[in-house]
Amino acid sequence: MADHGGRLYAPRGSIDLVYRAEGARGVRHHLARIFDQRKIQPIWYVPVFLVAPVLSLLAYLIQRLMGLQLHAEPANVLVMIPLPLVVFFALGIGEEAGWTGYATDPMQSRWSALTTASILGLVTSLWHLVPLVKMGHSALWITWWAAWSVPLRILILWVYNNTGRSLFAAIVMHAMINLSSSSPFIPRVGSHWDMIILALLTWTAAIVVVAVWGPNTLAARRGLGDAR
Repeated sequence: MADHGGRLYAPRGSIDLVYRAEGARGVRHHLARIFDQRKIQPIWYVPVFLVAPVLSLLAYLIQRLMGLQLHAEPANVLVMIPLPLVVFFALGIGEEAGWTGYATDPMQSRWSALTTASILGLVTSLWHLVPLVKMGHSALWITWWAAWSVPLRILILWVYNNTGRSLFAAIVMHAMINLSSSSPFIPRVGSHWDMIILALLTWTAAIVVVAVWGPNTLAARRGLGDAR
């Protein structure tokens, strides 16, 4: 889910598609959803902000317990969070305006939330493939990164459907994922987590969500709030 050097879903792409389908009025509504927080119940800010850092922290701790090497430098994490969060929020707009704001609702009208998230997760993996290869990652690392991106999309869609279909909530969660996995959010700068551990932890969280909230809507209630 991290951008890894790719500007993967340009905001202009979703804007062009919305304009062709709905005109200028549709574009204004599409852009307004980026900062629409009205239907988010306060309790849902907990998973929005904490799911990704908790998973990354658990992966870090497991690696330390297993004695795996961590290439790291000490860092004052609290000082370093605000600016990367703003940057990752801006980048998250680019991706989530497309994946969530444009594609998700039409897909959910045809398929279950779990199927929608799984398809989008696979497409997201393919979309990131070229940038990841160019960055020199191994085939094994990329495979597990792809395995990680699918449950992440399930978690984002879970939050989206439980916050009145808030695009803002999806964007913030995307930013937290990037902040947790691609920046000095975990205890040391440059810590390289084991992709297998992180993927397995994320799949565990996604499986719990599906079991508790159900695969059809990933929401506690069937009548989802509609921000459209």
